[in-house]
Amino acid sequence: MAAKQGLPTLALRVLEEALGMGLTAARDTAEAVAAEGAYYLEQVTVTEASEDDYEYEEIPDDNFSIPEGEEDLAKAIQMVQEQATDTQILEQKTVLPSKQPVPEVIEDFLCNFLIKMGMTRTLDCFQSEWYELIQKGLTELRDLGNVPDVYTQNMLLENENKNLKKDLKHYKQAADKAREDLLKTQKERDFHRMHHKRIVQEKNKLINDLKGLKLHYASYEPTIRVLHEKHHTLLKQKMLTSLERDRAVGQISGLQATLKNMEMGHNYHASEIRVVPKREKENALEGPTQKGLREAREKNKSNTKIKDNTKDSEFPTDMQPNPNLYLYKENICPAKVDYKLNNIFRLHELPVSCIIMHPCKDILISCGEDRLWKVVGLPKGNVLLTGFGHTDWLSDCCFHPSGNKLATSSGDTTVKLWDLSKGNCILTFEGHNHAVWSCTWHSCGDFVASSSLDTTSKIWDVNSERCRCTLYGHVDSVNSIEFFPGSNTLLTGSADKTLSVWDARTGNCEQSLYGHMHSVNDATFTPRGHMIASCDACGVIKLWDFRKLLPIVSIDVGPSPGNEVNFDSSEIAPMNN
Repeated sequence: MAAKQGLPTLALRVLEEALGMGLTAARDTAEAVAAEGAYYLEQVTVTEASEDDYEYEEIPDDNFSIPEGEEDLAKAIQMVQEQATDTQILEQKTVLPSKQPVPEVIEDFLCNFLIKMGMTRTLDCFQSEWYELIQKGLTELRDLGNVPDVYTQNMLLENENKNLKKDLKHYKQAADKAREDLLKTQKERDFHRMHHKRIVQEKNKLINDLKGLKLHYASYEPTIRVLHEKHHTLLKQKMLTSLERDRAVGQISGLQATLKNMEMGHNYHASEIRVVPKREKENALEGPTQKGLREAREKNKSNTKIKDNTKDSEFPTDMQPNPNLYLYKENICPAKVDYKLNNIFRLHELPVSCIIMHPCKDILISCGEDRLWKVVGLPKGNVLLTGFGHTDWLSDCCFHPSGNKLATSSGDTTVKLWDLSKGNCILTFEGHNHAVWSCTWHSCGDFVASSSLDTTSKIWDVNSERCRCTLYGHVDSVNSIEFFPGSNTLLTGSADKTLSVWDARTGNCEQSLYGHMHSVNDATFTPRGHMIASCDACGVIKLWDFRKLLPIVSIDVGPSPGNEVNFDSSEIAPMNN
């Protein structure tokens, strides 16, 4: 809309309101409007001028200097004082008087209200009619006054109330969401708590079952021992029955021979007098049948005696002195030894199963799964001798007490004896039904003992070249066997988790040691013979007091299996392999 001649004054008033410089009193405003006449509002867009097109006014330099020749002390002092005064004025804080808020007039309040509500048509009608009334002089502005503060305060309160309602709505939504999350968390907590209780119950049940199984297992130990004793008793009865059977077979053979001679018409006369108990008739004559039976029995007995006593070796009756008994002194604090790799010998194409050192010389024997054993010189590692003969892998080897013979055991179910001076096989023992795991020499050098997968152990006589005794008692594979130093006592370790001590002369099991929970892979005596060390398939090593036959200590070096165990020279601790 076009504005009238009072437009500059109106623009100035609008600018003052926008800048907050204050409004004139309502009465002055009415007089000015009446003097200037009627006017209309015009929407003006003020554009910000670009700084690039603005021409800056040059400011003269205030730091002028006094020309030479015109220097004056009084003027210089005055100039310094003026500069100090200017500095103090600049440093002082300029406090502007606070502006008193000017209450809003009624027409401005109505216009602002309509603009705020977006009622533009009503605003145009109100302005047209309002300013027309003012121009005609029908309305006196001084009588209208200002907008009461209560209305302004009400509007502020309404705006604040709306904002609070929005915040309240937002907080309610957040509270609802938090309530849902809380319920979800409580459900998850209850679920996990219930699951935890169920797990605890299952754990307690498993613990009780485990305790019951341990008690059940412990209750089997006496039963197993009783069964072992019964088994030994049955074996003895079987041996007695076999002897009685052989005796009966001899009697039958004699009777058959007697009948045959009687049929041929030969007459036998009694030439000897048989000694009978007192209850029988003394000096009774033998008949042909009794005489033939007695002669056949004596003949078979004499043949058996000649055959048995031809080359059989006798077990030592007395305990031989142990040469290692006084060679080792117990060291309470053994010195720590740092073992370092010195050399590597490439001897076999397949894995190595056994290595032993010669008792007197600097040589070692290695056995492998390539069916060979080799004599290796130390420290160079040169192969001095190679042994051929086994048809399957080698499991163990052992030196003769003199060191000039070697015994080897193999998966081909045989035990072979070798002459180390020539490298030839001098004897082969056959009798096991499955692979032979271990072999050992008696300290006298006349017997070799072997243990096998067929759950038995055998004692072989080197002179008569036959099996003198078979040891029955283990219910699983017998993995190791060793003679007690200088005695006829044997120690065996089996996959049935037990160790057994045997008398080689009678073949009886003197004692069984229980304690391992897994298959026993190896067992050995100390050089002095007062302790036993054993290792099982889970890497558990046990030390036993051989005099009391009780466990001393258990060492777990697992989870890898312990394949072999031995004592070092101090006999303080066993070494596991």
